[in-house]
Amino acid sequence: MRVLMFGWEFPPHNSGGLGTACFGLTRALSNRNIDVLFVLPKKVGVAASFMNILFADERKVKFLEIESSLKPYVTSESYVRERDKFVAEVYGNTLMQEVRRYALRAHELAKKESFDIIHAHDWLSFLAGVEAKKISGKPLILHMHATEFDRTGGQGVNQDVYNIERESMHHADGIIAVSNFTKQKIVEYYGIPAEKIIVVHNGIEECDYMNIPNKLSELKASGQKIVLFAGRITIQKGPEYFVRAAKRVLDVNPNVLFLVAGSGDMERQMIMEAASLGISDHVIFVGFLRGDDLNAAYRAADLFVMPSVSEPFGITPLESIIAGTPVLISKQSGVSEVITHALKTDFWDTEDMANKILSIVSHRSLWETLWGNSREEIKKVNWDAASKKCIDYYEKILCACGIPTETRYI
Repeated sequence: MRVLMFGWEFPPHNSGGLGTACFGLTRALSNRNIDVLFVLPKKVGVAASFMNILFADERKVKFLEIESSLKPYVTSESYVRERDKFVAEVYGNTLMQEVRRYALRAHELAKKESFDIIHAHDWLSFLAGVEAKKISGKPLILHMHATEFDRTGGQGVNQDVYNIERESMHHADGIIAVSNFTKQKIVEYYGIPAEKIIVVHNGIEECDYMNIPNKLSELKASGQKIVLFAGRITIQKGPEYFVRAAKRVLDVNPNVLFLVAGSGDMERQMIMEAASLGISDHVIFVGFLRGDDLNAAYRAADLFVMPSVSEPFGITPLESIIAGTPVLISKQSGVSEVITHALKTDFWDTEDMANKILSIVSHRSLWETLWGNSREEIKKVNWDAASKKCIDYYEKILCACGIPTETRYI
């Protein structure tokens, strides 16, 4: 079986969990003998030996990449700013024009390639998937890693983005949601029948997190407890609640250091709030981290906190647990469905959040119990299980569309 897969980020050029998820899923699919042709909107240096796919010039290499200025987690405003940097290229005047340009290129691409089914990740690539379906007649599956209601933290939506999501989902043959939390939003806000949606939780592979460097050993040796926030500093991730909880913790225990790893449009606001609360000397902003640097931060921390306002899944808590650190996560997250042994709180309840942080940094026995149990629990949360569910779903959709085995790509 060959899958034509549309995405918009892939490691090492990823700004969030979607790229990590695409890597883990495609590798697991390949291990189960699924041939994946992965399409990216932006030409960047990526490599994955398990994928046998093409560049736009049809040479046999690793990826088919359409030259475009789409970037991970871009907004309409930031798109215009970035576009103006590329004076040698002619791009669309708006983000929506660029999304549609990507779709037109996908239309042409689908005429040339052989495949059995189309799998598109998140809204920037949905129109590309729809165009590929129109020209090929092959079934389309959309993978919802986040909805517009998640990205905006419930503070209104971009109507154009919502329209693309809704119309694409109604056009699709099937939908994969990363959690029941996300599935419910799709049913409630987009009018999609529940039976059209399957839940496939994200996974993690221990082999990707071996030999984590101990780069922050000196910081750890100072005797301070370290509480970590790692993620995009945007309204969706709840950074302001992390800072407010930090203030409550420090009022009781000043021997705690709060580490913020990430970047985003709320970074300045977060810094100013820490200053206004008088805790700037206890909150360190280290910028965006990836790879070994991020893993070292997980390892150095005594607790990882994910206070997301609306988190469809959330891979970072799994990464933290593998690195050796227990987690406190918001109840408004998909990952809370697969981790029992984690501290959980409502994102807005900073008093409860602070109390749970204080419990962990004050009681080693609680730390050991929480981490030990969660470490065993996530061994079952892997990409192989996720890929098996996806393959079964591919087969179900293909059969429902009347595509017999003997007519598929070989």
